[in-house]
Amino acid sequence: MPPRRWGGSNSLQRPRHVKYNFPVFTLLVISMVAPLVFLAGRFSHFSSNFAQKDFLDGASVTSHENSSKKLSALERIETFFPKEVLDVIIANSRQPEPLDHNIVREKVLSSSLVEETTVGAIREPSVVFKAEEDITIQMKTVSEDELKVASEQQPKTIFDQQSENNNARVEHNDSFSALQDTEVKDESTAGGDSVSKNADPALLARREMRLHRHEKWLKELLQQDEEEQVQLENKAIEHSKEVDNAIFGKYSIWRPDENENSELLVRLMRDQLIMARVYASISQAQHHNQLLRDLRFRLRESQRCVGEASFDADLCRSAPQKIRAMGQILTRAREESDCPLVVKKLRAMLQSTEEHVRTLKKQSTFLSQLAAKTIPKGLHCLSLRLNVEYHMLPAHQQEFHNQEKLEDRSLYHYALFSDNILAASVVVNSTVLNAQEPEKHVFHLITDKLNYGAMKLWFQSNPPGKATLQVQNVESFTWLNSSYCPVLRQLEYKAMKEYYFKQDQATKFAAVSANLKYRNPKYLSMLNHLRFYLPKIYPKLDKILFLDDDIVVQKDLTPLWSVDLLGKVNGAVETCGASFHRFDKYLNFSNPHIARNFDPHACGWAYGMNIFDLAEWERQDITGIYHKWQNLNEDRALWKLGTLPPGLITFYNLTYPLDKSWHVLGLGYNPGIELTEIDNAAVIHYNGNLKPWLEIGFARYKPFWTKYVKFDNPFVQQCNINE
Repeated sequence: MPPRRWGGSNSLQRPRHVKYNFPVFTLLVISMVAPLVFLAGRFSHFSSNFAQKDFLDGASVTSHENSSKKLSALERIETFFPKEVLDVIIANSRQPEPLDHNIVREKVLSSSLVEETTVGAIREPSVVFKAEEDITIQMKTVSEDELKVASEQQPKTIFDQQSENNNARVEHNDSFSALQDTEVKDESTAGGDSVSKNADPALLARREMRLHRHEKWLKELLQQDEEEQVQLENKAIEHSKEVDNAIFGKYSIWRPDENENSELLVRLMRDQLIMARVYASISQAQHHNQLLRDLRFRLRESQRCVGEASFDADLCRSAPQKIRAMGQILTRAREESDCPLVVKKLRAMLQSTEEHVRTLKKQSTFLSQLAAKTIPKGLHCLSLRLNVEYHMLPAHQQEFHNQEKLEDRSLYHYALFSDNILAASVVVNSTVLNAQEPEKHVFHLITDKLNYGAMKLWFQSNPPGKATLQVQNVESFTWLNSSYCPVLRQLEYKAMKEYYFKQDQATKFAAVSANLKYRNPKYLSMLNHLRFYLPKIYPKLDKILFLDDDIVVQKDLTPLWSVDLLGKVNGAVETCGASFHRFDKYLNFSNPHIARNFDPHACGWAYGMNIFDLAEWERQDITGIYHKWQNLNEDRALWKLGTLPPGLITFYNLTYPLDKSWHVLGLGYNPGIELTEIDNAAVIHYNGNLKPWLEIGFARYKPFWTKYVKFDNPFVQQCNINE
C-alpha cells in the first residue's frame, strides 16, 4: 500500500497532533517584565538623588562646624602667646591638604612646604576656608623684621636636625639640591605663576632665609676643611724633611717619588701565583682533579698576564679580572685543603727560596766585584793606542817642561797613583780648572810600567794648563823591594800564592767567602801601598795632598796647605756615624795585639783626599809603624787585605779631622746623597764598586765626572768612549 502523502502529490503532510505557539508566548513575557524593569529604574534614580542630597547637607554642616572650631581655638590661643609666635604658628599650620611623605623622605626642607597631589584630584587654590583667609590677611601686616625674628625662633625642621647630625658634605649638597628641585616641583605642580602670586609672604621669606643660611654654613664648612687639610700637609712635609735620608732613603708619602710607577698589583698577582702553586701541589697529592685543572688554568692565565712586568703599567688590561678570578679559585682551594698541610708546604718553599736567595747573593757579589775591577774595553784600547804612539816619538819629545818646580816647597804639591789614564786626567783637569792660581800647582803622578808611556803621551798632548806635571814609573824605585817592603815579601810566600793564584780558588771562594772584595788583585799592586812611603818618594817636600783617582775636585784646594794640623800627621774627614765606620768594623779585636792597643769605638776616616805633614811623618817614623803592623799581619789575622785598615792603625791618634764639606764620599755605592751636598763639597769621591767610568755606575752622579773628560780627543773617539 503506498504511503500517505501530506498535501499534494509531491509534498508530505503535517501530522494533525503537532502545534506551534512560540510568538504568542514571547509577547506575553515581554508585556509582564517591561513594567517591572521601568519601576525598578525609577526607584534607584530617586534613591541616589536623595542620598547625594543628604551627603552634601552633612558635608556643609561638618565644614561649618570645623570652621567655627578653628576660630574658637585661635581666640583661646591668642590669650597665651604673643603676636609674633602666633604668626609663626599660623604660617606653619596652613595645610589644607595631606602631606606627601615620599618627598619628606627625600630630604626636603620641611614637611610643611609640600602638598600631596593624588591621582585624579584637582587642586583648586581659590577654594579656602574662611579662617585661612583671615590668617592670610593678618600675615600680610607682619613687618620684615618680625618675620626674621620669628624665623630664628621657630623650631628646627626635619632637614635642620638631619643636617646637624650629618658630617658628610656630600649628603648636605644632595639635600641642598633636593630642596631646590622640590621648590621647582611645587611651583610647577601648583600652577606656575598663579602659585607665586598667591603664595604666603611669610612662607616665602622663611624659605629664602633658610636657603641662605644653609648655603653660608656649607661654604664655611668647606673652607674650614681645606684649611685643616693644608695645615696637616705642611706639618707632614716639615716632619719628612727631618728624616735622615742616608739611613731611610728618599721615600716619603709627602714627596714626589722618583719612580711614580706602582707595583701593588704586580706583587698581588705574584703572591697569588705562589699560593696557587701550593694548592695545586696539594690538590694533585689528594687527587682533587677538578680543582687541580682549575688552578692550572688560572696559573697559566696569570703568568701570561704578569710575564716580566715590574710595574702595574706593564700588566695586561685584564689584570683586575684575572686577580678576581684567581682570588675566587684560591678561596675554593682553601676551603677544600688541609690547613696544616698548607703550612708545611709553605715552610718548605720558604726554606728553599731562602737558600736560593743566598746563592744568588753570592753570585751577585762575585759578578759585581768582577765588573767593578775589570778594565773596560775602551780604557784598555786607549792605553794600547797611546803606548804605541808614545814609543814612536823621538826621545826629546818624550819629556815634560817646567820640571824645575817639582821640588819647590812654596808650591802646592799633589800625589796621584793610578793606572787609569782617563780617571787620572779627570783628577788633574778638575783640580786645575777650579784653582785660582793654577801655575802654583804641581802634580806628581806615578803609574805602572804598562801604562807609563800612555800616561806621558796623554798629558803631553793634553797639558794641564799652566800647572806642572810629573809622570813616574813605580818600577824605577829600586828601594821598593821585598827586603824593605813587607807586602812584597809576603807575596813570595806559598800560602799567599795559593790564596791568589790557585785555579779552583775563585769558584770555591765565590761559594763560601763573605769577603770577596779583599781578594781583588789591586791589593797586590804597589800603587796601592805607595801612600805609606810618601817621605821616601818626595824627600824634599814638607806637605803634600794625596788624591785618589776616583775623585773629582770642585773647588780650590789651596786653603788645605794652611790648615794647622796641631802636631798631627794626617788631615782627613772622619766617616764614623752612630755605629758604623768605627775601628771594630775594620780590625779583628779578638786578637790580643789589636785589643790591647786600640779602641774599638774610635772613629774611622777616609782615604782619598788627605793632607800629610811629611816633616812630622819623618819625625814620628810613620813608615816604621806601618812596617811593624804589616809584619804582625803575616797570616791576615789582624785585618783583611787592603790599605784602609793598616792606615787606621798607622795613623791612630795622629789624624786631624777636617770639615766634612771638604770631602763627600759614597758616590760609588750610596744612591741617596743629596745633590745640594754634592754641589757644596770641595771633593766628591766615587768610592765603592760603581765607578763613574763603568756602565754600572749611578747615572745621576756621572755628569759630575764626565764634564771633565775630553770626549773630543781623537784617541778617545777611536776607542768609542762616549758619555
